Amino acid sequence: MFRLYETDGKHRLVYFFTEENAVIASQPTSNRSRQSRRRRLRAVLNMILITSSAASFTTGCQSVGSHVAKVTPTSAQINSTPADEMPSLFQGVVDAPVMTVAFDDEVDVGADEKKSSEKSAAKARREDDDASSLADIMALDSPDQAVADFVQPFSTSNDYYLSEQPAGLTLEAIESIALANNPTIAELVATTQKAAGFKTQVGLRANPTVGYQATQLADRGTDQHTVFISQTIITADKLALNRSVLNEALRAQLMQLEAQKYRIATDIRVAFYDALAAQQRVNLIQEFQSVADTGVELAEQLKEAQEGSQLEVVQAKVQQNEIRLALRQAQVQFDATWRELSALAGNPDMTPVPLQGTLPSAEINLDWPSVASTMIASSPEVRAAHARINQARANISRQEVQPIPNLDVQFAAGVDNSTENGLINLQIGAPIPVFNKNQGNICAARAEYARASRELDRIQNSIKARLAAASRAYDSSLVAVEQYTSDILPNAEEGLKLAELAYKAGETSFVQVLIARRTYFDTNLQFIVSQQQLAQARARVDGFVLTGALDAVVDNSGDDSLRGLTLSQQ
Repeated sequence: MFRLYETDGKHRLVYFFTEENAVIASQPTSNRSRQSRRRRLRAVLNMILITSSAASFTTGCQSVGSHVAKVTPTSAQINSTPADEMPSLFQGVVDAPVMTVAFDDEVDVGADEKKSSEKSAAKARREDDDASSLADIMALDSPDQAVADFVQPFSTSNDYYLSEQPAGLTLEAIESIALANNPTIAELVATTQKAAGFKTQVGLRANPTVGYQATQLADRGTDQHTVFISQTIITADKLALNRSVLNEALRAQLMQLEAQKYRIATDIRVAFYDALAAQQRVNLIQEFQSVADTGVELAEQLKEAQEGSQLEVVQAKVQQNEIRLALRQAQVQFDATWRELSALAGNPDMTPVPLQGTLPSAEINLDWPSVASTMIASSPEVRAAHARINQARANISRQEVQPIPNLDVQFAAGVDNSTENGLINLQIGAPIPVFNKNQGNICAARAEYARASRELDRIQNSIKARLAAASRAYDSSLVAVEQYTSDILPNAEEGLKLAELAYKAGETSFVQVLIARRTYFDTNLQFIVSQQQLAQARARVDGFVLTGALDAVVDNSGDDSLRGLTLSQQ
């Protein structure tokens, strides 16, 4: 809930959301421009809009349209921001328990420490700038003065769009959530454990056999009774070779797990920058919407004062409706990108919250042949392919020694009742590799080695192709960001200023001011798109151009067939 308090004209209204109510801090008034006071009022009104659905703090956030551009202190476990770290608007106002919101939609109410509150209040009392009276802010101007105020640029700096957002969910926090919850990570951990189990199994020696044997039982007095133990002695170091084959399978699984982490990180970053750009578009459109609404009001006032025309009113309304449509579309886009982001993170029911981050305003030019060489040398995808080649090579060595027969040794000891003496038997046998020399498995192992070698070539070429696509997006968006920063945005701003000056001098119509303002607005929107594309291209490059966080996991953990081959001798 919130409350609005009257002031005496010497103090300003400060709004802060707490568990109980809104708290006001009174600060002396200082001389500031009307433009600054109006921005301050807009920020206060935006905060009031946050609480228009106060139930969202007790039942979890609702649609992103009601909170995407709002100041909601959040983190991986969304906690309240300490009072001394709040913007100056909120300093000195925290004397009540601050509400925190958790991802599971539970509300945890904790009391701020008294000392922190007193420190913040003292700091707020020392700050006397940015203060203005509520009466001055809300004072009604004459139509001429209102028009003069309106044509002041609503934002002549890109800092608002480039600066870090208020406290919210960071990219690092979402990546941590994804690595902990994405099901493919658990799958690959399981397949890695399978590979480790198979490696252990194929290296185990054969169990001995213990038994009892009786002969000539029908001929009383000549029967023989023995206890025997038999053991298969595995030759040619087959068990060690088995382990070497499965060791490379285990290494390949570990590399696949590492590659999957990059896939998840890349997809998370791409989706995060999608959502962050959508959030910034909502912020920008909301900023301009108030300007468009004021434009309609002023156009109607000018018409009533017979200083404007119906055309100006119609043009202003057209712009107003276009901005409202753009805002709804931006909010829908944020909703969709948030759902994608939360699904990639393995928590599709995660409640939308504001995102904290920046879109790049500059990047370095990259030497793409050098990047390709480094990527191929370091990519876990390539290292997994090398492990598969080593596995195939080790399997060739293993299959080639298979024809060397194992020895079956049996030792028996007992008694011969016919002589009443003891007896000892020793038996040793081995299969003769006459027909089966394992030639089929040897041929298959060599073919697998050839296939694994070509698979490495395929992966390297695939990396180069994917990197080429990423480099195209990176370079084109980098050029666009640099051009917008150095030329397009300054020119759009200059055009807006010239239109305002011409209107004030009576040299152009109010419609031209609206057109110039819309041009500046569209230019900033396109700048955000270029920043988004640059950030996503850099994320793909940093992630070894690996994507597919939710693609089906391929289980290459192997099996224990080598152990059966080792013991069967056939």
